[in-house]
Amino acid sequence: MSLQDIPWFLLLLGVIIFVHEGGHFLMAKLFKVKVLTFSLGFGPKIAAFQRGETEYRLSWLPLGGYVRLGGETPEDSTGDPRDFQCKPRWQRILVYLAGPAMNVILAILLVAVVLTLGFPVPFLNEIPPVVGTVEAGSPAAAAGLQPGDRVVVVKGKDVDNWEDVAMAILESPNVPVPFTVERDGKTLSLSVTPVMVPKYEIGDAGVYPKVLPKISQVNPDSPALAAGFREGDELRAVDGRVLATDMDFVNYIGAHAGVPVVVKVRRGDSLVDVRVTPRDVGAGNGRIGVSLTTAVQLPPLRALVVSARYNWNVAAQTVALVGKLLRREMKAQTALHGPLEIGKLAGEAAKQGAPFFIHLTALVSISIAILNLLPIPVLDGGQIFVLLLESAIRRDLSLRLKEAINMVGLAFIVVLMVTVIFFDVRRGYFSKPAPAASPTATTLPVGSAPPLPVASPAR
Repeated sequence: MSLQDIPWFLLLLGVIIFVHEGGHFLMAKLFKVKVLTFSLGFGPKIAAFQRGETEYRLSWLPLGGYVRLGGETPEDSTGDPRDFQCKPRWQRILVYLAGPAMNVILAILLVAVVLTLGFPVPFLNEIPPVVGTVEAGSPAAAAGLQPGDRVVVVKGKDVDNWEDVAMAILESPNVPVPFTVERDGKTLSLSVTPVMVPKYEIGDAGVYPKVLPKISQVNPDSPALAAGFREGDELRAVDGRVLATDMDFVNYIGAHAGVPVVVKVRRGDSLVDVRVTPRDVGAGNGRIGVSLTTAVQLPPLRALVVSARYNWNVAAQTVALVGKLLRREMKAQTALHGPLEIGKLAGEAAKQGAPFFIHLTALVSISIAILNLLPIPVLDGGQIFVLLLESAIRRDLSLRLKEAINMVGLAFIVVLMVTVIFFDVRRGYFSKPAPAASPTATTLPVGSAPPLPVASPAR
């Protein structure tokens, strides 16, 4: 993480922590619980002001935040009806649950905003599992994968979208991955062995999905306008040749100046053939007068629905990732990213533009929601687990036992933080970075489960 990345890191983390703690704060106020402190950050305060009974503060360590409630622990309880300990267990559970819930809501709203404004590339879980490009000399090329292959099974599991393919490759560096693909009506079995990207210890096979371009603009007085092309038409084929990328279309049109061609497009739910003659714009180079895009842009309500489905998928992938860690199917260095890595990603996303930064904020927010719901003492999930246990046995656990549980949880969080920072340092943040092993080795694919961010265990 460079100095230029720090402001973006603080902005990303600040928004997520503020929303998380705001959830606890609002739910506590709803149940008339006394709120003593609302803090962004830990440690000594930088600035603070008092409003009513609550002190609002900004603290030095920006890796989390907290809301301190009156009578939050049995030893702090004064018997005041507004003390946290005097509230029914179901209300206390909802107060703890409100923080992660607000992170989920934030993630859904942010992704919906991105989809409404337009995101430059589709999410992987929205892309069909069809091969678009295979790098020459890559593991995918060596295995025999070809553009147009439809992947139907990977590692013995049915494939629904390209994310399934990407995750299977990512989590299997230097390990053969069995593929079943359909090609020209035949079913083929192949084995791809992804190479390891050393920095993250993830796999890369040099294979990319087929992302079909859409027409974003039809120029006036152009051959395309005269032929009947419309904005939103999705290009499928030209003269019977199936397209894999937008450049396939551009190159074919460029080579057929003055020659009529038939373009197959998807318009709504129908396939339409459009006959057009590219105009010679000089040196025998053909153009039909359209602009192409792979961006996704949806109406607001549709964006909310797609965002909810997308975030559900990310949450499921994140939970699955935790399971793979526990079963030792994935290395911790691959899955766990700390504050330095998240800061670096925040800086990179900001350079790419607002949609990428907003999207990353959503991914980190949903990951923090999952992290906080894990049954780890001192986190929200651990507190909820204890309250559910007390409800089941119909009595409170002893104060000594609760203190012991919290000490174990705190020790676990400290060890986890030290571990992920160590992983970040190993990746080379305080030394000159090594050249990337491949052009796809920088981050996880868009739309896949993000690495678990252990940078901000807000509570």
